[in-house]
Amino acid sequence: MAAGYDRSRDAFSLAAAALAARRSDDLCSPLRAAVAMPGAVVSTLGSPMGSQTVCASSRLGARIDEIQIDLGEGPSWEALRTRRPVAAADLRANGGSRWPGALASFRELEVSSLYAFPLFVGQLSIGSIALYSGAPCELSGADVAGMSRLAAIVAGTLLRRALDRLEVVGTEAPDERYSRREVHQATGMVAASNGIDVDDALMLLRGHAYATGRPVRDVAADVIARVIDLGL
Repeated sequence: MAAGYDRSRDAFSLAAAALAARRSDDLCSPLRAAVAMPGAVVSTLGSPMGSQTVCASSRLGARIDEIQIDLGEGPSWEALRTRRPVAAADLRANGGSRWPGALASFRELEVSSLYAFPLFVGQLSIGSIALYSGAPCELSGADVAGMSRLAAIVAGTLLRRALDRLEVVGTEAPDERYSRREVHQATGMVAASNGIDVDDALMLLRGHAYATGRPVRDVAADVIARVIDLGL
């Protein structure tokens, strides 16, 4: 093996490629593989998408998510609220004084390690990724950073799915995104201010409209007037 080869970097690259390809509804398998954790869960939490499990790699993972959704507390909620990863490498030794009800349930399930990563796009909160293990497991700083990058891909995927569903039911006309000058101008402003391409900027614009229940054109007008800031 060549000197300096980083297997974990390769694993994250493969996971990122699999998630970006969006060929499957299974978002959990690439996440598990990236850090060799036994289980992963992806969920949406709170407004605007509602609280539900998107995918779970096992029945245990689904139960972990159900506990957090039912109680309204746990590392996944904390990660989304703080927009920072939450690490509980050994729940048996110490953990979750901020979410005692969830912690008690996790221990009954014999879950020893639980990591949560927030899912958000710009100012729009979406949900979280949870990784879990029955044995204590400590992720490295590089693992946490890599998972945070993967979380950004997953967040974008979930937002695009939600916006696509809106188009299918006719909530927003298919050509509405591109037909008006204000939307073009606002998209360009968001792209320039965030250093992103116009497709991602348009997703931010539409995501804010989706979250606030407003037409895209109205949000675009507010961006142009600098009433709202869609900075990342």
